[in-house]
Amino acid sequence: MRIHRTITTRALSLFVATAWLLAVSLTVHAAEQKPAVAVAPVKSVAVASGAVEDTLPICLTRIPQGATSGQRMIAEQSCQRDESDRASMRAVPGR
Repeated sequence: MRIHRTITTRALSLFVATAWLLAVSLTVHAAEQKPAVAVAPVKSVAVASGAVEDTLPICLTRIPQGATSGQRMIAEQSCQRDESDRASMRAVPGR
């Protein structure tokens, strides 16, 4: 009878500890999330991706409105990477 009470007590303690850790991790995760950024519609510009006339703002306007936050982050990083490549090309003399 004593062993049964010990097992029950430990199982209940483990359950309470797990529930507490889950609640704490969900609270921390919710606090870390950034609020959604609303993007205003911008007039469409017909510039191909990677073209010489392509700029960072034009590249950012090509990101779809329905993109998830992860897709938007990757697209923004790609636009910034392409902009730095274009900046290095513009820095070459004789162009």
